[in-house]
Amino acid sequence: MVFEKRVDKLVEALGEVGCDGLLVTNLTNVYYLTGFHGTAGTVFVSPKHRLFVTDARYSLIAKESITGFDIIESRDAFSEIAKRIKDDKFETLGFDSEVSYSLYQTLSQVFEGYKLQATSNVIESLRMVKDEHEVAIIKKACQISDQAFLDVLDFIKPNVTTELEVANFLDFRMRELGASGPSFEFIVASGERSSMPHGVASHKVIRDNEMLTMDFGCYYQHYVSDMTRTVHVGAASDEEKHIYETVLASNQALLDVAKAGMTYRDYDRVARQVIDEAGYGAYFTHGIGHGIGLDIHEIPYFGKSDDKLQAGMALTDEPGIYIDGKYGVRIEDDLLVTEEGCELLTLAPKELLII
Repeated sequence: MVFEKRVDKLVEALGEVGCDGLLVTNLTNVYYLTGFHGTAGTVFVSPKHRLFVTDARYSLIAKESITGFDIIESRDAFSEIAKRIKDDKFETLGFDSEVSYSLYQTLSQVFEGYKLQATSNVIESLRMVKDEHEVAIIKKACQISDQAFLDVLDFIKPNVTTELEVANFLDFRMRELGASGPSFEFIVASGERSSMPHGVASHKVIRDNEMLTMDFGCYYQHYVSDMTRTVHVGAASDEEKHIYETVLASNQALLDVAKAGMTYRDYDRVARQVIDEAGYGAYFTHGIGHGIGLDIHEIPYFGKSDDKLQAGMALTDEPGIYIDGKYGVRIEDDLLVTEEGCELLTLAPKELLII
């Protein structure tokens, strides 16, 4: 039923983008519309048609898992779709704008006589607002990440454990807790390397008296978590404590006010203002966050847009300060936007932990 509602919403959206039908080749969007997960699947949706095409490897799986679609077994998906719509007098067919040029050439040949229109974010815009089913899964993914963070604190041994060993521990532990895998290549960066916002795990040993930033997450039933915690190994200096508390205050300031109706511009401004006023504005070098869901990075993204948050959006709140050659701090939470405010989904401790 949940997938049928999504397809109905997509049909409504087709009129807004001026398409008679939409070809869907992005496999994440295929899953969103059908519940099918595999490496070969093409969807066509119009007011009249619900077509799903896959090859013999997946036809049985498709028949067991997909409802509301005509399931077609073929290795030539576009030709099969063209046959079934040839009498419908369509003029404009939409397709995923990120397709390769080679695939576009194939579309042009198979659908000769139609106007082909690249579409951007048609399905992704539907995906921005999560339903109750999606929210429950994302919450579970966040619970898995929370527990893995608590467990990794006991695993880290100063002057012994490497960043890569921490990344591997987090990966394996989240799988033990039910995750299907990591949602991205983990960032585990210690000491001077923590000043790199995207310092992926290396063979560097984590030393005493160093900051350690861990940015990680998992896939659980196709949906992601994405969190960051920064801890200190050994004694922290007064400056390190001050920077940490500044980032934490920035993170919390946004959690205090985020709600449906807030502009994207203000979503970024609230957290950034705290860091600016503390004198570290030049050291906050990336956006405040992004949407999460079936992908680790989804719309919305934040900047100077006056578009507004909607209830049901799952977002990250991830301010940071990075001082080149010294250290960096980032604290990232996942949150769910509601009409009254926001619900915090990542509940692992955020006070400065000394290990």
